[in-house]
Amino acid sequence: MKKKGSLVIVALLGLSFVLAGCSEVGITGRRQLNFMPDSIINSMSIEQYGTFIKESKLSTDATKSAMVKRVGENIRNAVSRYSKETGGEDPFASYEWEFNLVDDPNVNAFAMPGGKVVVYTGILPLTQNEAGLAVVVGHEIAHVYAKHGSERMSQQLAVQLGSVALSTALKNQPEATRSIFTSAFTVGSQVGVLLPYSRKHEYEADRLGTIFMAMAGYDPHEAVTFWQRMSAAKGEGSSTPAFLSTHPAGASRIKALQELLPEAMEYYKPATK
Repeated sequence: MKKKGSLVIVALLGLSFVLAGCSEVGITGRRQLNFMPDSIINSMSIEQYGTFIKESKLSTDATKSAMVKRVGENIRNAVSRYSKETGGEDPFASYEWEFNLVDDPNVNAFAMPGGKVVVYTGILPLTQNEAGLAVVVGHEIAHVYAKHGSERMSQQLAVQLGSVALSTALKNQPEATRSIFTSAFTVGSQVGVLLPYSRKHEYEADRLGTIFMAMAGYDPHEAVTFWQRMSAAKGEGSSTPAFLSTHPAGASRIKALQELLPEAMEYYKPATK
C-alpha cells in the first residue's frame, strides 16, 4: 500500500508540474508545456547565435541583405500591431530582433529564441521574390512567436530532470541544463540548422507564418508556390536542401497550406504603394 501511495503522490506532483507549465499559443489556441523564462532561454540563444555569426560570412550584397531585414521587420511589426489591436500585449516587446543574410550556398534558414533570424543566400533562388522570402521568414518568426524552442526544451527538462524547479536545475545541475539547451539548439557554421522540430510544430509554424505574412501585406498564396518550388528542388540535385531536413515539403504539407489559405486571406491587407 505504501508503494502504491507513493506512486500516486509522484503522479500528482508530476501532473501539478505539467499544469503549472502550461501556456497557450496565440491565434491557434494550442496548449503547450512551457515553463522556460524568456530571459534564460533568450540569453542562452544570444550566446550561441553570437558564436554562429562570428564563424559565418555575412552577405556583402546590400540590396539582398536589406530585403531580408525589410521583410523581417515588416512581419514582426505586423504581428506586434495585430496583438495590440486585438487587446493583447506585444509578444515581441522584450526581443532584440536581428535579420541577417549569410553568404552560404546551402538552401537554408533558421531562427533562434529571442528573435535571431538567419537566411542563407542559397535559398534566395527558390524564394525568387520578396513575397517568397516572406514565406520563409514568416515561418521562422512563427517558431519564435509560438515559443517552440522553449516548449522543446521544457519537454526535455521534464524528461531528464523530472519535477525540478528550473532555478534549482540551473543552480544544482547547470551543465545538464546547458547540455539540454545545446542539444535542442545546436547551430554551427558547417551545418547551421536547429534540430528538427516536431511535425506538430512545423504545421503550426506553417499556419502562423502564412497568417503573419498576410498581416504584413504579402499574398499568402505565395506560400503554396514556394513550397512547390522547394519540393521540386529536392529532385534536382544529388543532395537534399538543408531546409528540407527540418521542413519537409511533401504533398501533404502543400495540401495543408492550400487548406490554410482561406484563413490566412482573412488577415491579408495588401501593402499600399
